[in-house]
Amino acid sequence: MGSGQVTSSVSSERPDFQGKHVTVAGLGVSGVPAATVLHGLGAHVTVVNDGDDERARAQAAPLEALGVTVRLGDGDTLPEGTELIVTAPGWKPDKPLFTAAEEAGVPVWGDVELAWRLRGPDAAPWLAVTGTNGKTTTVQMLASILTAAGLRTAAVGNIGVSLLDAVLGDEEYDVLAVELSSYQLHWAPSLRAHSAAVLNLAPDHLDWHGSMEAYARDKGRIYEGNRVACVYNAADKATEDLVREADVEEGCRAIGFTLGTPGPSQLGVVEGILVDRAFVEDRHKNAQELAEVSDVNPPAPHNIANALAAAALARAFGVPARAVRDGLRAFTPDAHRIAHVADVDGVAYVDDSKATNTHAAEASLAAYDSIVWIAGGLAKGATFDELVAKSARRLRGAVLIGADRALIREALARHAPEVPVVDLDRTDTGAMLQAVQEAKRLAQPGDTVLLAPACASMDMFANYNKRGDAFAEAVRELGA
Repeated sequence: MGSGQVTSSVSSERPDFQGKHVTVAGLGVSGVPAATVLHGLGAHVTVVNDGDDERARAQAAPLEALGVTVRLGDGDTLPEGTELIVTAPGWKPDKPLFTAAEEAGVPVWGDVELAWRLRGPDAAPWLAVTGTNGKTTTVQMLASILTAAGLRTAAVGNIGVSLLDAVLGDEEYDVLAVELSSYQLHWAPSLRAHSAAVLNLAPDHLDWHGSMEAYARDKGRIYEGNRVACVYNAADKATEDLVREADVEEGCRAIGFTLGTPGPSQLGVVEGILVDRAFVEDRHKNAQELAEVSDVNPPAPHNIANALAAAALARAFGVPARAVRDGLRAFTPDAHRIAHVADVDGVAYVDDSKATNTHAAEASLAAYDSIVWIAGGLAKGATFDELVAKSARRLRGAVLIGADRALIREALARHAPEVPVVDLDRTDTGAMLQAVQEAKRLAQPGDTVLLAPACASMDMFANYNKRGDAFAEAVRELGA
């Protein structure tokens, strides 16, 4: 960790947009609010958008009614006179628009950067979370803990309330629980959180970032300028390396979380108890009990890790131990995240459709001892050998669906040749029902039929929610 006070060339003054020519790149969930806010602050706003379809025209209409210029079907050309670009987070850094901006010396911000700059002098501090998997759950746990402590808070950023709404709205907050993606962090150069956590790092979005190193570097931006705590995963050395490289405020501490017994300056687990050896007096000798493992819903290993990260950020903000327990007990996870659907004939059926990459699926598979695994979909360039090799001993059988199921089938043949595999060569709406029926045939009492696809869903379903819904519906048919 950098040892001295942060020095940044980025101004902390709230910017004046009156009369400034600002280009907003992209309509959608971040572009429309950004354009609306900037127009309200007196900027001359031009929105550029790649698409020129019915949806884009519908989004453009209310902006044009305000007097915002909208250019549909041309997201690559830099409008003349542009002094600042505010981009949707998903726009790739190598787009011609950004190349032109760099050549013209025009800065590029994301909507997170815009929200950060527009904070007032007495604005609520941010407790920020990123990672390849677990971000949303951790931020929601954190918000629940902060609420249990009597603090006015919201889960914002990549989920829940828009950051611009949180910063500029009438609601007054004591602290914000902020989920940030690697895309958002890439475009947020001046963000300085109170405390932040990187939960884990695994290859993801490499087509966008260009390399694993660039992806990790963007994730690591979350630690820059932290004031109190940089929270890292003791089981994932890459997250600790990012802390070491970060330039932070004087006195900011590195705080680890572990599923084992914690050392000093760590949170961990001792005999079914979540304990804190970081935010206590004489952390070399003392530990503070925070909650029981059974207070975490569901108590799967990776979810306990999420709870420890949330607890670490809350404790960094001064939250008492009792609020950690009460907040975890009050927390209900979103759908399709290790959700127990039903027990049928002594077999548990669990929906983890949100496990859209191998890292998430590995964590999901580690939560159960004897599994019939439903997997497959769009691999997005992933390979499955490591996942299958690590999980092979837990597999009773596998049912494969989706466009890239052959990749998983080949990995199973190499690393788990004794595991029976059903390969479903269909992508119609009845495929999930057949998958569940085949899984039932393979399962024995005491087993878990687990939907943890390790792949994206768009080859067969609109999104992972629809995939999980189809699984739950199929399980209900079995039960009926």
